[in-house]
Amino acid sequence: MAELWLIRHGETEWSLSGAHTSRTDIPLTDHGRLRAAELKTFLQGKQFAAVFTSPMQRARETCTIAGYGDVSTIDEGLREWDYGIFEGKTTKEIRVDHPDWSVWKDEIVDGEPIEHVGERADGVIARALAAAGANGTVALFAHAHILRILAARWIELPATGGSLFALGTGSLSELGFERETRVIKRWNREFED
Repeated sequence: MAELWLIRHGETEWSLSGAHTSRTDIPLTDHGRLRAAELKTFLQGKQFAAVFTSPMQRARETCTIAGYGDVSTIDEGLREWDYGIFEGKTTKEIRVDHPDWSVWKDEIVDGEPIEHVGERADGVIARALAAAGANGTVALFAHAHILRILAARWIELPATGGSLFALGTGSLSELGFERETRVIKRWNREFED
């Protein structure tokens, strides 16, 4: 049956600090590039029916280092959640003015409602399944929150269900089927330095 492999981009300065990063287009750190190279070793020889990547350079760079840049297609649906006025801020910084704030529960001022991110994730799933056919595997190179929301939508949770899935930088997760039921086959496989 079809599978979706979710690959979170490698470390950036902002992911390292915990800053919310959506539309700010920043590169990988040296450590992030190392993680992407470890992904390449792990994926060596793996053939995908399709490879989709976010348009942001951190995802595209991870995809390229992992060995799939030449066969990848940009998918706008894989952009990270737009954090609006919270872009570039850590949760700790946001909570100075908004105590108990949560990206999963509170309004994203001048940003994207979580329901919209869920709709984008549904679109990515539909395109990936179409590309996979009956038995293919599709790789999705993207960002933490969009991939967490995509996983939630895969198993028919609301977009807020993404809060239940931790996802490290440079990690690999697999979504698939057990008979006709959509399942999470592997989650947050991180690679050692």
